[in-house]
Amino acid sequence: MQFWKKFALGAVAVLGLAMPAVAAERAVIVLDGSGSMWAQIDGKARITIARETLSKVLADLPDDVELGFMTYGHREKGNCGDIEMLVEPATGTGPAIAKAAEGINPKGMTPISDAVRLAAESLRFTEEKATVILITDGLETCEVDPCKLATELEGQGIDFTTHVLGFGLSDEEGQQVACLAENTGGQYLSAADGAGLVDALTKTVAQVVQAQSEPEPAPEPEPAPVLDHNFAPTASLSEGGPDIEDGGPLNLTWQWYKVNADGTKGEWIGTDYYARFKGTLEPGDYIVTAEYGYAITEQPVTIVADEVTETHFVLNAAVFKLHPKSSEGAEINENASIEIRHDGEYVTTQYGDKILVLPAGNLEFDVKIGEAMVTKAYTAKAGETIEEDVIVGTGLAFFKTEYAPGVKVEDDIFMEIFDAKVALDGTRTSIAYGYNGEQDFELPPGDYVMDYKLDGTNGQIPFSVTTGERTDIAVLLDAGVLAVTTPTDDYVEIRSPTKDIAGNTKSFDYGYGPNVQTTLKAGEYIVYTKKDDVESETPITIKAGERFELTVEPAAAGGKKK
Repeated sequence: MQFWKKFALGAVAVLGLAMPAVAAERAVIVLDGSGSMWAQIDGKARITIARETLSKVLADLPDDVELGFMTYGHREKGNCGDIEMLVEPATGTGPAIAKAAEGINPKGMTPISDAVRLAAESLRFTEEKATVILITDGLETCEVDPCKLATELEGQGIDFTTHVLGFGLSDEEGQQVACLAENTGGQYLSAADGAGLVDALTKTVAQVVQAQSEPEPAPEPEPAPVLDHNFAPTASLSEGGPDIEDGGPLNLTWQWYKVNADGTKGEWIGTDYYARFKGTLEPGDYIVTAEYGYAITEQPVTIVADEVTETHFVLNAAVFKLHPKSSEGAEINENASIEIRHDGEYVTTQYGDKILVLPAGNLEFDVKIGEAMVTKAYTAKAGETIEEDVIVGTGLAFFKTEYAPGVKVEDDIFMEIFDAKVALDGTRTSIAYGYNGEQDFELPPGDYVMDYKLDGTNGQIPFSVTTGERTDIAVLLDAGVLAVTTPTDDYVEIRSPTKDIAGNTKSFDYGYGPNVQTTLKAGEYIVYTKKDDVESETPITIKAGERFELTVEPAAAGGKKK
């Protein structure tokens, strides 16, 4: 452990990194799990490079460093709330983080700001030092201003820092996320490849190690209270119901505030997270709130010198244990989203199997799995516990794409799912879409059409989905790959070898040299190139499952080569 600390601190000194004197004692690494992480650098996917970097840098993590691991965009496409803490902050988590990274399958959005905020909250950044290390290859896609968020976190935190590792970002893109670091006293580090990412992550983790090696300042002595405590509140879900105890799935949060001259709630004074809180407040008048899940109540409290004030709070709330499932007998779906409304007003959106405490009254739950949704309505009484399996009713459609039998498609082929029904205007309703050679969609039972497109190749496949069943659909492109090399930045267009009845040739794809690559159905084509006034036409034959490489030699200036 001492060797690793010396290495990390030495690396900081040698590399000339301008660090803060103390960074943080606990940290969370947030890894981008959005679909763009399948993009490649030198023939290797960014997600693969990130996994290798985490495994390498965290292999010799000191035993006393507390580190957690979070990701986003890895479970559901198009969902800005797809954020998950995979490894809770603790000591000795290096192997667990490396293992968790191996299981990430990038596919969704890039909610950078919300992920950083949730990571900060998991570290109790308003009470303790905290560091978030963000590794991202893209920009915020969920309409939250990262710069504004960073300023808010800096203002609320005790000693909060965000470091941003821009992986494969241009200088201009890096400037758009650098404020997350700059506004919290952290650093933005750019990494163009695997070696750069190892360097950047080593530097930021070194700061956590540095903080661990520095002694904590001795706490200032507190005046001894006359009593052990003078405030001992209790709370229950309903009038006459049992008191809420510690040790349950949720924390009961107490907060107390000063009272303004007009009797309204004023400045915040303190917070505690124990249900059976016993504390000492200065004598005087307060407004105290009790918050349990999404139920909250408040009332005035007067603290008298040399007396213990015991005040009871009634939350008027119910407990919900809803277990979302795709079909009868299926396992609980942890990717299900649950949007909750109370008396028609939005409350929150949760994911998977959760215990929820909500205000009693009229409640609606929109439970969604994949592209299917069911709404459940309840009239909940205070103190009531409602537990129920919620069957959404979905089947799984799995698509596997091949150029020819046995030749898999690795590229990001675009697939879009439509309802099979055709409207009066000839259109269909779009249900979902994604990019990958292998994709799956959870859908309500029914008939659908999948449209696909990869470069110059496209088509449609009708299919049906049955509740509780998996439907495997083979997507055989009957196509090959054409790679064209031109001597200069020529215009390259792939055309049909014949003309239609109007005398026009069909264009399948185009691009600009010196290198153009596309996917085409097996068959005959013409490769047309043009640079200034020099043109050329080359007939080719594409075979399914094969790669055709063509080098177009330049024609004489002013001439035309066919």
